Amino acid sequence: MNIARKLPFAAVVAAAMAFAACQSTEEIAYFSDAARDSAVSIGGRFTSGIQANDLLEIYVESETPQATIPFNQQTNKVAVVDGAVMNPGNNAVEGYLVNSEGKITFPVLGEVEVLGKSHEELAADLQRQLREQGHVSDAVVTVKLLNFKVSVLGDVAHPGMVQATGERFTVFEALSMVGDLTIFGQRRNVTVVREENGVRTIGELDLSSKDIFSSPYYYLHQNDVVYVEPNMKKKKTAMRDPMMMTYISAGLSVVSTLSSVFYYIILSRYYNNRTN
Repeated sequence: MNIARKLPFAAVVAAAMAFAACQSTEEIAYFSDAARDSAVSIGGRFTSGIQANDLLEIYVESETPQATIPFNQQTNKVAVVDGAVMNPGNNAVEGYLVNSEGKITFPVLGEVEVLGKSHEELAADLQRQLREQGHVSDAVVTVKLLNFKVSVLGDVAHPGMVQATGERFTVFEALSMVGDLTIFGQRRNVTVVREENGVRTIGELDLSSKDIFSSPYYYLHQNDVVYVEPNMKKKKTAMRDPMMMTYISAGLSVVSTLSSVFYYIILSRYYNNRTN
């Protein structure tokens, strides 16, 4: 009787093991064609420069804090003057929003062209102007992006929007922040949708190849959308009746019950014949 009951269960286990075996190691490994202890040149630029609608944090420092106060008020920064904290107040604006023309309005200096510049280039430009115009003779300027975000969708553990803290942000960093791909995610076909300067581009990444390091989409840009497509196994499963597993489970239960009844009848007849 026990043997008959275990047969359906054994069939299920065998089917599960066969399904797992279909997922080869190379299908789920990253850059599997790269030789270990090797050096690969990375050609992709990690930033396309400052874009319209970027929100910039600009902070001016000096050995004379009083001189920097006019330039730090709009970023809601505080300065220390003679040991006292100088706060710009509640009306301060946090960050400089780049307008559609690629410009910001900076205190005293007025409109400043920022489109396409890196953060370092803009910082150097502002620093030079502040010094040359005599506003802050020893100005040191820092520029950061406050709203650098990308969206990661598809077959990942936790789809959603992630935020970066600097200009350099890779696709692997983004995937790590959403819990990596699921076992069903296609490593060979990851899509990146990018919109910059009124142009939308769609790129493709192969996470299993070392060629990813030279792709222009290896470094993600502001507002990129990363989409991980499900593999064929999951697509086929999705096309089936969602109640299929329920039907299979019910069928196995019926088969198990009938097997037990049939086995019981056979044993009963056997013992009756021996008794007679």
